[in-house]
Amino acid sequence: MHRLYEFLRRHPTGVDSFWAVLLLGLCALTLTENTTESPAQRAGAVGVSLLMCTVLALRRRMPEKMLFLAIVVGLAQLAFDVGVNIYDVPMLVIVYTVASGPRRWASRVALAGGVLAPVLYSWRWPDRSSDSVTHALLGLAFAAFPFLLSWVLGDRMRTRRAYWDQLEERAARLEKEREQQAKMAVTAERARIARELHDVVAHNVSVMVVQADGAAYVLDSSPEQAKQALETISGTGRQALAEMRRLLGVLRTEDGSAPAGEYVPQPDVEQIEELVEQVRGAGLPVDYRVEGSARPLPSGVELTAYRIVQEALTNTRKHGGPDAGASVRLTYFDDGLGLLVEDDGRGAQHELYESGGADGMGHGLIGMRERVGMVGGTLDAGPRPGGGFRISVLLPAKPGR
Repeated sequence: MHRLYEFLRRHPTGVDSFWAVLLLGLCALTLTENTTESPAQRAGAVGVSLLMCTVLALRRRMPEKMLFLAIVVGLAQLAFDVGVNIYDVPMLVIVYTVASGPRRWASRVALAGGVLAPVLYSWRWPDRSSDSVTHALLGLAFAAFPFLLSWVLGDRMRTRRAYWDQLEERAARLEKEREQQAKMAVTAERARIARELHDVVAHNVSVMVVQADGAAYVLDSSPEQAKQALETISGTGRQALAEMRRLLGVLRTEDGSAPAGEYVPQPDVEQIEELVEQVRGAGLPVDYRVEGSARPLPSGVELTAYRIVQEALTNTRKHGGPDAGASVRLTYFDDGLGLLVEDDGRGAQHELYESGGADGMGHGLIGMRERVGMVGGTLDAGPRPGGGFRISVLLPAKPGR
């Protein structure tokens, strides 16, 4: 049944032609039984039948042209005294078809024709059985009702089609917006993972390089210090691998969750002290202080604070020089967390702080700004008066956009 319905929908002209042939057969039977008309009237009725069947067959292919053809045929009936019969049924059908179409002017013409047709019929073939005005008006109303009903049904169908078209358009637009939002979410997640990998690799590899250089320097004179440096390198490498395994594991899973058995918690504010101890062990003196009453913060804010301190101390080791020292201040406010990381080294070139440098380096500070912006905080970074570099950050207790 569904296949038959789809076939009929794909061949509307064929369906209309079938009904036109059936109507032509009914018209032939009617004309054969009617023997009261003159030969001219019978010839006119045959012509009207053929033309009206044509209107019915082509009503959906050429609705406006068939409407005007039906009007011309109706006027010809008035002119040649061809009475109303079953061959006039396509007039109702074409009124419905045009009213359900998109052209409003044609719908208005069909409505006007449907209203005038009973009036012209009554004028051409008046009912002389009664002189009552009420009877005449009721006759007109009864004759106009089929045309009005056909027009109303067609206009309702047009409105319904327009409504469904709007729903389909809206659904397509929403689907497109969902796809765009999904792409934006994927891009944002990739950017976040890229920042995480940058922080993990930049910090841990710099610690390993410093420790490896120190181990090579004291290998002959102080084997114990060299052994301690190698242990630090080993521990730092394991930590870096664990964090990278967590990030890459997110990429391997379809739902974005870490795979079972490989989950590594994200760093938080409490681990900043361990980070400072690690940096001190790498040879950079760091003064670490916490002010205010410590309290739990959103995980995104704590991760941002940890990564900023990590990146700032990494930059100090890379650009501060051999005798540089650093200080880290964590201050708990009522509405957020403040960070102040300073060093007294010589600092990097000014171009690296402005735009990342022509060689593509210096993206750590850019990553800091992105992280702080994601949680709705503020960041102020730049050279200190008298030398060194300062990074001041204020993170809200409730992360915002």
